[in-house]
Amino acid sequence: MTKITAAITSVQGYVPEKILSNKDLETMVDTNDEWITSRTGIKERRLAAPGEALSDFGVKIIEGICKKRGISPLEIDMIVVGSITGDYRFPSSANVMCDKAGCKNAWGFDLSAACSGFLYALDVGRVYVENGTYNKVIVIGADVMSSIINYKDRATCIIFGDGGGGVLLEPNEEGLGLQDSILRSDGAGRQFLFQEVGGSKEPLTAENVHENRQYVYQEGQTVFKNAVRNMADVAAEIMENNNLESDDVAWLVPHQANLRIIDATANRMGLGKEKVMVNIQKYGNTTAGTIPLCLWEWEDKLKKGDNIVLASFGGGFTWGAIYLKWAY
Repeated sequence: MTKITAAITSVQGYVPEKILSNKDLETMVDTNDEWITSRTGIKERRLAAPGEALSDFGVKIIEGICKKRGISPLEIDMIVVGSITGDYRFPSSANVMCDKAGCKNAWGFDLSAACSGFLYALDVGRVYVENGTYNKVIVIGADVMSSIINYKDRATCIIFGDGGGGVLLEPNEEGLGLQDSILRSDGAGRQFLFQEVGGSKEPLTAENVHENRQYVYQEGQTVFKNAVRNMADVAAEIMENNNLESDDVAWLVPHQANLRIIDATANRMGLGKEKVMVNIQKYGNTTAGTIPLCLWEWEDKLKKGDNIVLASFGGGFTWGAIYLKWAY
């Protein structure tokens, strides 16, 4: 019996039109272009239009995937969305996307793993394809980070942007697609990067909103140190587990949090810059959206059979790596 793997057969990204540059931020907080660029690699980021929600991002991504693949939204079986900025606490944004994009035969759900959301969701979608349950699963990673960022806090507002992307997973009998995954988490890291209020632990009140505790909080140095170590370690581990040398890897697709973290991961894997996808300078950190956005932008450079490693690190802490063979 031929082994079925889950392969990416279409990819689509979306970013809003509005650009927030480092020069713009100089007028909002005590910072400057040189300081931001030297520490993060970011030059600009995108912001959602007023009233533009995560589900609106998702509809554009779903429509783009279906158009490229030449299929109807009615053929989609399932949609898994990695995000921390859903339209509502409930229903899930996947549920809303199914309705708004016309995926009337699909069901879906949201998955919360911060910047690792796309990798977690991709691994979940893989299982449904590999076990023969579904033939067409869309996996989306996207975030509207501007909805939870305090633009008076220079520790966070310089980093995050809005955007995302998605992929279509379908069965493959050529040995292409997802080969291996390593997903990890450590809840002890939650205090260093989180949204403190708004959940069941401390619901929103007039008092905590006045204190601006409904926004993202980050302890930058601690997050940076953990990200450098864990993202590099897991990327190296997945190479070792699959007997991959640096020459075997066509591309590293790293989470776009900080250029120094990306460089550390590539160095640990023995990869030159020419094998690393980097677009952080244009979009900043779109959280769960960074990896699919890279795949979308580099799609025309990818070749069938390419060995690709995806690696991420996010709040929680969450981190992981996925090894796949490009299928088209």
